[in-house]
Amino acid sequence: MKHTLLIVEDDTDTSEMLRVYFEAQGYNVILAATGRETLEQCQVNLPDLILLDVRLPDFDGFEVGKRLQEDLRTSRLPVIFVTERRERDYRIAGLKLGAIDYITKPFDIQELRLRVRNALRRAGSQNNPVTSLPGEKLTANRLELTLEKNDWHIFSITLVGLSKFNEIYGFVARDDVLRAVALILTSAIDELGTMDDFVGHPTETQFVIITYTNKLAQLHDHIKSRLEQAIIYFYPIHDREAGYVLHGGPGRQREKVPFMELSINSVAHTDNIQHINKLINALNLSP
Repeated sequence: MKHTLLIVEDDTDTSEMLRVYFEAQGYNVILAATGRETLEQCQVNLPDLILLDVRLPDFDGFEVGKRLQEDLRTSRLPVIFVTERRERDYRIAGLKLGAIDYITKPFDIQELRLRVRNALRRAGSQNNPVTSLPGEKLTANRLELTLEKNDWHIFSITLVGLSKFNEIYGFVARDDVLRAVALILTSAIDELGTMDDFVGHPTETQFVIITYTNKLAQLHDHIKSRLEQAIIYFYPIHDREAGYVLHGGPGRQREKVPFMELSINSVAHTDNIQHINKLINALNLSP
């Protein structure tokens, strides 16, 4: 099966060169020359990966990335930013928008090909790239199989406020939080669960536990207590003492941002749910 690349480049010579090259490598290629055209193409022909030039004639690639993130249908599209600027802050700005890679001009075409190939491999992985837990597809498959069994109980754990935490402290701190949550959940199952239990990470802010243990109340309280204790320590000491974060740049009114919170939903086999979509809705999982 061919992968589809959306190449966003306003220089026609460059975009045509890339189209010919990647088509020769076996890809389907779609071209766009502006930010608006990029967003339109993503709605009509959802690509597998976007090669996105930062400098565009209408609005820049960072704004394109921001708008893609805001649309649920395109929020998980892998993006490689292409730019002529090499500054660290400029690079971090792209990575904060969810870019999975970043390459500067002039680029080596062979290096670009390898980066595209590796990005598609990572995007196609069925495990979450940060926590290495089963991702969206594997979790959905496991949930569907669970409906055919008895005596199960499912928890969905959502980190409310993670996106704001990411905005303030950066993606490195966000990833540290996600790995810590994954470790706490898997350790809880090791301690209180069974051999048949499952921990998944289907979306950035959500985790799922499928368990067959009879220690449900103990498991719930254990998870809630450990996570609440852990989350607070990802904030600097002065914020922990204040109980909130003051956020806002120069010239902007500073706002009080509350700490991240947990939202835990649960469903059991006794709820008589027989369809996967109803189960997902009951757990408040994002589609």
